Amino acid sequence: MEMEIFSLVFSESSDDELEFMGQMLVHGQAVVAGTVDSREKKKRSRKPNIERQAQEGAQRLVADYFAVNPTYTDDQFRRRFRMSRTLFLRIVDAVEEANIYFRQRSDATGKLGFTRLQKCTAAMRQLAYATPADAIDENLRMSESTARNCLLQFCGTVVKVYAEEYLRSPNTNDLQRLLNEGKSRGFPGMLGSLDCCHWEWKNCPTAWAGQFKGKGKKPTIVLEAVASYDLWIWHAFFGMPGSMNDINVLERSPLFNDLYCGRSPEVEFEINGNIHHAGYYLADGIYPPLSTLVQTISSPFGQKRKVYIFNRQFEIIEKISRILILN
Repeated sequence: MEMEIFSLVFSESSDDELEFMGQMLVHGQAVVAGTVDSREKKKRSRKPNIERQAQEGAQRLVADYFAVNPTYTDDQFRRRFRMSRTLFLRIVDAVEEANIYFRQRSDATGKLGFTRLQKCTAAMRQLAYATPADAIDENLRMSESTARNCLLQFCGTVVKVYAEEYLRSPNTNDLQRLLNEGKSRGFPGMLGSLDCCHWEWKNCPTAWAGQFKGKGKKPTIVLEAVASYDLWIWHAFFGMPGSMNDINVLERSPLFNDLYCGRSPEVEFEINGNIHHAGYYLADGIYPPLSTLVQTISSPFGQKRKVYIFNRQFEIIEKISRILILN
C-alpha cells in the first residue's frame, strides 16, 4: 500500500518537485547516518574512568584531621567543618549504622571504595562552603557524581536519624530546662529568640522573581526561626516570599497554634511577685507588643537605664497578661 502511494505521488509530480523531494531524501539519509555515526564515535571515544587513587586520598584525610597527631588543629577543624571533631565523628558513626552506603565496600573487581570519612567529609564540605561537587576532587579524590550522591545520601540519612530528636517542638522537660536557663541569665520565662532572615534563591524561576524579591536585588526566601541559648533551633518556618517582613511571616507561622488551641505545655514563672502562665520570645522592635513577645533594647546607655528599661518591659508584659486573663 505504501509503495502504491509513493508511485502515485511521483507520477503526478513535476520534474522540479521530484528533484526537490529527492534532495530531501538524500539530506535526510545523511542526517540519520551522521547521527548514527556520531553516536558510534561517542561510544568508541568514551574515555575510561580516571584513576584517582582514592586510597591515597583517604590516608591523607586521616593524616590531616583524624590521626593521633593530625596536621591541622582542633580550631582549624571546627572552622572548616563548622563543628568539633567529636561531633563530626559521632555523626559519622550514626549515618554509617543507619545507611549501608557509608560503609566501605569493594566492587566486583575487589577494589575498595571510598571510606566513611571521605563520604561524610565530601557532604560536609559542600554544606559548609556551598561549593560545587567537583571542588573536592583534588583533596578527596572523588568524582563529581559520587560527591553529589554522597551529599544526597548524607542529607536523607541525617533527617532519618535525627528528625525525631531534633526536628520537634519542645516537650515539658525541654521547656523547664529553657526556663531555668533563662532565669539564671536574667530572663525568667524566656523560651528563646525569635527572628527572620532572608536566604538568597539563586535558581528562582523568572515568573516568581518579582514575588520573592525582598531587601536586595536578588530573589530571597524568608526563614523564621526560634533558637535557644544553646543554638537549638526548635522552630523553623521556611519558604515565605522575600517581599514579606517579620510581621507578615509571623501571621502565617504555626508558632502560636498550640497556644491558641490550648495544647501548649504549661509554663509558670514569676516576675515582680506575679505568676505568669505563658512564656515569651525575645524579638526585635518590628514585632507587635504581644504578651508572648518582648522587644530587645537596641542601644541602652548606663546601668541604671538598662535596669529601668528591663523592668519596664516586664511591667508591660504583666499589664498585657492581666488584660488577656480578664478577657
